[in-house]
Amino acid sequence: MGLKIVVKDVFKIYRIGRVEVQALRGLSMDVAGGEIVSIIGPSGSGKTTLLNIMGGLDQATAGLIKVGNIEVTELSTSQLTEYRRKTVGHIFQTLNLIPTLTAAENAELPMLALGVPKNERNKKVGALLEVVGLTHRANHKPDELSGGEQQRVAIASALANDPPVILADEPTGELDSVNARIVTEFLVKVNRELDKTIVMVTHDANVARAANRILRIEDGIIKAFLEPIEAVEPATSSYVDQLRARVIEIDTQLAKLDEAFRAGKISGDEYTEQRQRLKQTKAGLQDELHRLGTVT
Repeated sequence: MGLKIVVKDVFKIYRIGRVEVQALRGLSMDVAGGEIVSIIGPSGSGKTTLLNIMGGLDQATAGLIKVGNIEVTELSTSQLTEYRRKTVGHIFQTLNLIPTLTAAENAELPMLALGVPKNERNKKVGALLEVVGLTHRANHKPDELSGGEQQRVAIASALANDPPVILADEPTGELDSVNARIVTEFLVKVNRELDKTIVMVTHDANVARAANRILRIEDGIIKAFLEPIEAVEPATSSYVDQLRARVIEIDTQLAKLDEAFRAGKISGDEYTEQRQRLKQTKAGLQDELHRLGTVT
């Protein structure tokens, strides 16, 4: 069963030489057990920092984070390792898949770390790949899978040790609109059918709206608690600016891709595949901007 998450007055200060950077400034929030919550906000607002502290990958400077009965902010280094293995499953934008292992072997890895017997691992891997619709791709390595399939393997891996909490950092960030929708649907399926508490950071309004609630972070604190229907209507300037910035970024990537192709640095097939993916992502962003009544 999904665990309740309580975040109270959390600060995170990074010191770079003599400079102090406050990533989180007394942030507080609650997530109900079995709830799926999206976190949105501009770049540098503290979204990933919050997720990393909740997941035991980073430590707060001050404040309390409690997951179920576990006070995460009081755990020692060894206790944090155990917490990451058993209580939370992580899904990252930059996939943590081992390129030399198959989809089945990548899903199996977290169970190896806990010393789960082989026959139990085999049975669980089969069930996990069935959950994410990849039974037929079990013996394929990451480079033989599409981006969406790779992310679904990452979801299977995050579920391997049956953690009650799943933390996803931009799980659809590098996917086209079709694959993003598929991955989002699988996360919702995991939430509803397996009763996992899910917290995901996303810049994609369509992904955010799949959640029960949406929290907007700005300047290291929660600025708004939104229902999915309210998330982008009316749109705040920061959200629109974020969409526009990503469109500009994609235009830059497209220009560099054209240059690389003209210079013979990439093959025609690679050029076509990458260009199509970028154009699909840009089209999705532009559709969202148009829906918000913004001219691009």
